Amino acid sequence: MTARTGPSIAIIGTGFGGIGMAAQLKAAGHHDFVIFEKADDVGGVWRDNEYPGAECDVPSHLYSFSFALKPDWTRRFAGQAEILGYLRDCADRFRLREHIRFGTQVLGATFDESAGEWVLALPDGQSHRAAVLIAATGQLSRPAYPRIDGLDTFAGAMFHSATWDHDYEFEGKKVAVIGTGASAIQFVPHIADRAADVELFQRHAPHVIAKPDYPYRSSVIAAFRRFPTLLKASRAATYAWLEPRGFAFNGSMVGKILIKAFEKRYLRSLKKQIADPELRRKVTPTEPMGCKRVLMSNDYYVALVRDHVDVVTDGIERIVPEGIVTVDGTLHDVDAVVLGTGFAATEFLAPMTVTGLGGVDLNEVWRDGAQAYLGMSVPEFPNFFMLYGPNTNLSHNSIVYMLESQFSYVVDAVTDLARRDAAWLTIRKDVDDAYNEDIQKQLGSTVWATGCDGWYTTESGKNTQNWPGFTFKYRSATRAFDPGVYTATPSTHA
Repeated sequence: MTARTGPSIAIIGTGFGGIGMAAQLKAAGHHDFVIFEKADDVGGVWRDNEYPGAECDVPSHLYSFSFALKPDWTRRFAGQAEILGYLRDCADRFRLREHIRFGTQVLGATFDESAGEWVLALPDGQSHRAAVLIAATGQLSRPAYPRIDGLDTFAGAMFHSATWDHDYEFEGKKVAVIGTGASAIQFVPHIADRAADVELFQRHAPHVIAKPDYPYRSSVIAAFRRFPTLLKASRAATYAWLEPRGFAFNGSMVGKILIKAFEKRYLRSLKKQIADPELRRKVTPTEPMGCKRVLMSNDYYVALVRDHVDVVTDGIERIVPEGIVTVDGTLHDVDAVVLGTGFAATEFLAPMTVTGLGGVDLNEVWRDGAQAYLGMSVPEFPNFFMLYGPNTNLSHNSIVYMLESQFSYVVDAVTDLARRDAAWLTIRKDVDDAYNEDIQKQLGSTVWATGCDGWYTTESGKNTQNWPGFTFKYRSATRAFDPGVYTATPSTHA
C-alpha cells in the first residue's frame, strides 16, 4: 500500500489538463488522488469532437507534453483520432487509469470548513471527500446551441458538431450549416463532398488562413525516434515560430503593423482563391484580424466555390419543420441542420455548482464575469485550483504550454500545503483584485477590445478568456508558488 505523501486530491476531467496534472502530481510523489470523468474514456474535447475533419491548429510537437514527447506524429498538425490516441497512451504510460472513476459526473462541490475538505456530490446520492479540488473541465466542454425561435420544431436531422451523428447519410440531401467557427470550417468541406446542396448560414465572416500542414516522412519519424534531441529542437523551433505572433494581438505599434501586414496577405490570398466578387464580398471579414479567432484551413474556401454550396448572410428569423426562414422571408427547405455554433466558453464549470467558505456560490461570485488569480485561484474557495481557467486562453501559441505552467504551480501549492501541515490555503482577495484589474487593463489595449462580438467576451463585454501577453510571461509568473499571497488556515488536528 502506497504511503500517503500529502493531502488527498480530487481532479475533474481527463483531457490534457486532467491527464497532465495527474502525471505531474505522481512525478512529485503525490499519489493520493482520484480523477472523475463523466464519460467512459479519457480525452476531453478530443474524445467528444469527432466530427469529420477535426484536427488541431497547433503543430503536434508543441501540442503535447514536454514530459511525454511523441516522435511518431504522422502529420505536422495532428487529427482528432491521433490526439485522442496520444492522451490514451499517456493515461496508460503514467498508470493513471487506476485513479480514474469513469462514468462519474461531478454534480457539485461544497467546502466543509469543519473538516477542511471538499465534498463532491456524485450521481445516485454518492459523495467523495478530498482536501484539494482541481477543476480540469476546460473551456470547450459544453456545446453552445443558438437561440433561434423554433429550434426544436425542425422535422429533419439536427445535431451539433460536438455530438456528431455518424449514422446520418448526407448523400443526396440538402444540408444547412449554422455557424462559421473553428469546427465548421473543418467539417463543411466534408459535407460538401457528400451532400447534394449545402447552405452555410454565416453571421460574421472569419479570417481563414492557409495551414502549413504536411505528413512526416517515415525517415523523419525514424530520426525523431532515434535522436530525441531533434524532437526537442523541433518543439523549440515551433515555439519560437509561434510566440512572436503574440505581438499581433497586444495592441502595440508593432502589433498593429503586424496585423496590417497579415491582413494584406490574407486579402491577397482570398482573391486568388475566390474569383467571384459577390462570394468574395460575403466571406470577407468586416472585423479586425485577430479580434476573433484566426482559423486555419486549406480546403474551406475551396469548398465554398463549389456550385452546390451557397453562403447565406441574411439573418435567421426562425426555424420551422421544413427548414430555416431568414429575415427576408425566404424558406430554405433542408433535410438536415448541422450546428457549428461552438461552446459556452465563458460559462466556466457550469452546470456544476461550487460552494466555498460561508456558503458562497462561485456562479454568484462570477455573475459579472469569471476571474481568478493566475487563472487558477479564487478568493473564498480554499485549496481550489482551475486549469485553463479565466484569462489563460491563447490566440498565438499552444495551450499545453500554459497548462504545464499551471501543473508546476499547483504541484508546488500542494507540496507547500503538505509541508506546512495547513488545513487550507486561500488566495487573498486584495491580491486577486489587483491581479485581475491589471489583466483587464492590459486587455483593454488589445485587438480583442475593438468591439467584435465573439466567444472571448461575456454579454457585458468582459474578456474572461484570453491571456493578454506572451506565454513566457505567464511561465515566469507561475514559476514559483508564493505562499505570501495566500492566507493559510492551520490544521487543527493533533
